[in-house]
Amino acid sequence: MAAPMAQATAVGTKEAILCAARKFVEFVNKCQSPFHVVEESRTILKAAGFSELREADQWDIKPNNKYFVTRNQSTVVAFAVGGKYKPGNGFTIVGAHTDSPCLKVKPQSNKVKSGYQCVGVECYGGGIWHTWFDRDLMVAGRVMVKNADKIEHRLVRINRPILRVPNIAIHLMRDHNDKFGPNKETNIVPVLATAVQAQLEGHTSPKEGEGPKCQADKHPSVLVRLLCEELGIQREDLLDFELCLADHQPAAIGGALEEFIFSPRLDNLVSSYCALQGLVESSGGNGSLTSDPNIRLIALYDNEEVGSESAQGAASMLTEHILRRLSAGDRATCFEEAVPKSFLLSADQAHAVHPNYSEKHEDNHKPMLHKGIVIKFNANQRYATTAVSTSILREVGKLANVPLQDFVVRNDSPCGSTIGPILSAKLGMKTVDIGAPQLSMHSIREMGCTSSVHQSIALYRTYFQEYPSIYNRVNVD
Repeated sequence: MAAPMAQATAVGTKEAILCAARKFVEFVNKCQSPFHVVEESRTILKAAGFSELREADQWDIKPNNKYFVTRNQSTVVAFAVGGKYKPGNGFTIVGAHTDSPCLKVKPQSNKVKSGYQCVGVECYGGGIWHTWFDRDLMVAGRVMVKNADKIEHRLVRINRPILRVPNIAIHLMRDHNDKFGPNKETNIVPVLATAVQAQLEGHTSPKEGEGPKCQADKHPSVLVRLLCEELGIQREDLLDFELCLADHQPAAIGGALEEFIFSPRLDNLVSSYCALQGLVESSGGNGSLTSDPNIRLIALYDNEEVGSESAQGAASMLTEHILRRLSAGDRATCFEEAVPKSFLLSADQAHAVHPNYSEKHEDNHKPMLHKGIVIKFNANQRYATTAVSTSILREVGKLANVPLQDFVVRNDSPCGSTIGPILSAKLGMKTVDIGAPQLSMHSIREMGCTSSVHQSIALYRTYFQEYPSIYNRVNVD
């Protein structure tokens, strides 16, 4: 029997697989917040010849050209217009998301507890919160800054371990290993400094009963000073911020045979990065874009982990608005004609079978690392996959030489969901839910395989190039 890594070389050598995985690791290590994901995506897109648009401007879209637009600086939509595109033609789409479960700094975060200067945080999404204990934490996100009469968005990253959520000693909680379930409000409060050391170094907070005089007063002065020093601003110019806590330990290639990726935010930066690379590579110098009748498009949304119901989420009108603008033509029904010709790959990470909890998977549906991209099924429509959309994807997989696996949850297990059903229902578009297999989903440190990056990019690249010809062979409305 061939070793798993040998089987994975269906789409490349081990060297090529590791090269792709290392580039992904570089990406994820720069992306501690959705804002940084979009900024890194912007850098990659501009280097590949994509032009940035603004939603508020009039667009002049031309065939054989490439564009992207952002919303809230946390969602990005990029597209390459086929050389034979005409209004009413289809869209070849991959959707993913830029956010991951994390701790976010509260609007008023200043807390002093038992002599410790702490930071109040909210739990964002469905994280495995006990994994955030005893980790060296950094902060990253965006700060709104007053610059003369302008209000500006600035990215910030404090790239050192400044925070920690300490565990309680087992001597003080003897049942720690049996039923540790932290209270998210009282137990998950990161320590920033001791109050006495902060005072010795000149950090003060508003006195009790005294309201904040500016936004900066709502937060620990130690944290505010770090932010201001990083950005080169005065504390009174700090108007507001959205900060994510993140594991300071970088992602890495791991395992005795260098076959694993140990990393934060695999869910869902694997999908976002690979969709981005698939679009860039498919629209490069190979000439396939010139003969494409469709628009190739990726949409990387924020707020999937909390239901997608935001202005920048998949449940917003953003996707429809953009597709309608791109479909505008000499007929009132160009958009409606385009939708049935279009296809959406909803890309979000999948659950690999766990060596220590294999009973949690249905016997005939146990996706494995290295064995290919996972197709997700659910009869209750928690995933949008259908027989038609699966058949189309399997044709793509054959052309890309990328193996595919099937996944369905056990009947006695709840099923998660994705942006797939949301967009499929809103747009009436054929959709398939897929993802790369991984372990430890929603932990602060997740585990995937190196081959998934190479396989995903190959699958998406081939999908962008080949979907129009596959659509023409499908005899289903």
